[in-house]
Amino acid sequence: MAKYEDFWERRRNGYGMNLYRNKKDAWLGGVCAGLADHFNIEHWVARLIAVGALMFFNSLAFFAYLAACVLLAKRPKKAKRPETAYDEAIHADRPRNLFRYPASPKERLQTARERLNEVLARVEKMERYVTSRRYDLDKEFSKIQD
Repeated sequence: MAKYEDFWERRRNGYGMNLYRNKKDAWLGGVCAGLADHFNIEHWVARLIAVGALMFFNSLAFFAYLAACVLLAKRPKKAKRPETAYDEAIHADRPRNLFRYPASPKERLQTARERLNEVLARVEKMERYVTSRRYDLDKEFSKIQD
C-alpha cells in the first residue's frame, strides 16, 4: 500500500523532474505541451513529433499518448519552478534541461579570457583619454558650462 501511495505522491510532484501535463496550453490532453515545457522546446515541435510518431507507429503512439495522459498529473497552479543555471552566453539564468550541457572548463576559461581582454582594452582606452590633452580641455569646458 505504501508503494501505491508513493507513486501518486511522486506523480503529483511531477516525478521530481517538473514533468506535468500543461492544460493551459493544451490542444488535447496537454501531454505535448507538458513535454515541451519539460524539454524546453517549442510546443509546436513536440506536437509535430507526436504527429510524426502517430503516422509511423500508429496505435503504439496513440496508446503511449493515452498512457502519458494517465501517468502525468496536471500542472498545479503553484508548481515548483524548474532549476536554473547561469548561462554565460546570454548573461542570465535559464532553466536546466536535458539537451543544454554546460561549456567545458576549457571553453569557459577561453570566454573569461576574451571578456578580460575586452575589459582591458576599455581600460586602456579610458587611460589614454584621461592622460591626453583632450581630457584637460573637456574638463575646462565643463567648468565653464557649470
